[in-house]
Amino acid sequence: MTVTETRIPPAGAQASGERARRRAGWTRGVRLTLLVAFLVIFLIPVYVLLVTSFKPLTEADPGRAWALPEVWTLQPWRVAWEKLAPGIWNSVLLAVPGALISAALGSMNGYVLSKWRFPGADVLFTLFLFGMFIPYQGVMIPLVQLLVKFNEITQDLTGVPGVFYGAIPGLLLTHVVYGIPICTLIFRNYYVTIPDELIEAARVDGAGMLRTYRSVVLPVSGPAFAVVIIWQFTSMWNDFLFAVFLTGPQSWPTTVMLNNIAGAQTVPYSQQMAAALLASVPTMVIYVLLGRFFMRGLMAGALKG
Repeated sequence: MTVTETRIPPAGAQASGERARRRAGWTRGVRLTLLVAFLVIFLIPVYVLLVTSFKPLTEADPGRAWALPEVWTLQPWRVAWEKLAPGIWNSVLLAVPGALISAALGSMNGYVLSKWRFPGADVLFTLFLFGMFIPYQGVMIPLVQLLVKFNEITQDLTGVPGVFYGAIPGLLLTHVVYGIPICTLIFRNYYVTIPDELIEAARVDGAGMLRTYRSVVLPVSGPAFAVVIIWQFTSMWNDFLFAVFLTGPQSWPTTVMLNNIAGAQTVPYSQQMAAALLASVPTMVIYVLLGRFFMRGLMAGALKG
């Protein structure tokens, strides 16, 4: 008959384990409490936006911002949509192609600067980075002059006036050029994480620069593309300064149209709140669709770049 010996831990070890479990429980409780507190703080403006957007104009008053509507109505949403719809369409024409073009250019720049290095590559990359720190206000006048010149050139060639200054193509070109530094930085840091052995193996197999990019680099670039598309789409969608002085009334994007939703005698708070929520929906959709790739691509470039 086999006798199994059961070892009983000493009383000191049991007390120490109990204190560790109690400490872990307190730590978890504090973390949850802080998370809930931060969540409430961040959601307070959303609550005010929502409840105000469903109030009639007679109830939409800053003094009653916390109160629920006495009469729930969708009229502010209908009016906001009618006023904002042209701007939303203009923002789609700006942000969707702009984000895709920025991602494509940034990907090719980052690939060359990380895997096909050439003399002076580090100097060129540093100059790219300087581009991120040029303030919008410093380029306003030369930018307007440049786009006006482009208008004159295109009108002479095609006979079509106002293609760049005062229209969406000029605003799109501005955002794409302004976004090249940050897009190049993100892709360059991400491509540094790709083993050089893969690139050398492709070269041994006879693949050139473009074939290696298309067959080896591009298939693993999903997280970096997600980061850049989210970044550039949000930047273009939320831009106000470039939009207000580079476009005309027919080309105003969402932010400018949102700014113009104001009454002459009274402020239509409910319509403004509904319009603000409508204007934020596309960026939230982009984050929901691509958000799981965002942190993966961002951290890959940040940790190994």
